[in-house]
Amino acid sequence: MRLNLEIRRIILLAITALICLPGQISGQPAMPEILETGTLEEQFGFIRERTQIYNNFRAIREDMFQKLRSNSLDSMNKAGNRIAVLNADLETRHDEIDSLTLLLENVRGDLDLAVRNRDSIAFLGIPMHKTGYNLLVWSIIAGLSFLLVAGGLAFLRNRNVMVNTLREIEELREEFESYRRSSREKREKMTMEHFNEIKKLREGLQD
Repeated sequence: MRLNLEIRRIILLAITALICLPGQISGQPAMPEILETGTLEEQFGFIRERTQIYNNFRAIREDMFQKLRSNSLDSMNKAGNRIAVLNADLETRHDEIDSLTLLLENVRGDLDLAVRNRDSIAFLGIPMHKTGYNLLVWSIIAGLSFLLVAGGLAFLRNRNVMVNTLREIEELREEFESYRRSSREKREKMTMEHFNEIKKLREGLQD
């Protein structure tokens, strides 16, 4: 009975070693193509589907873990660069809106002055008929208002893109950190279990 128990422990250790250290037994396997070309969501899905769970611990090859980590960091760096570009564009849009707002205020001031000067109206030093002047000024105001609204909509759209990108990056960072901590804890626990099993085997052999 004791011999059967020892044999079972040896078989269990061998299976665990095959799961955790495939590269040391049969040579380093090729990296799955999905980890080279797939999206992060596809890569995490691949890891979930292809890695084995034993006693609530998931075993993953070290090279695959490092590849997934490298891909995640690359994606976060690209997202960071994209955010920098969006921030620069938002600053530009903000400056354009400020300029258009100031110009619109100046035009409205000219319009108020024109309304007060009913008999003679001058626009930029050029005498103009009241009807033509009003038509010109209101056309400018309409054009500037359109540009102001378009600029405001573009500003809001870019802001929403930046907020969504930041949220996705934060979610990705949290998921990656959780996965990394979980993998490290699992490897450490499995190492301790292996060490304890080997210790028990040695004690059993000495008995």
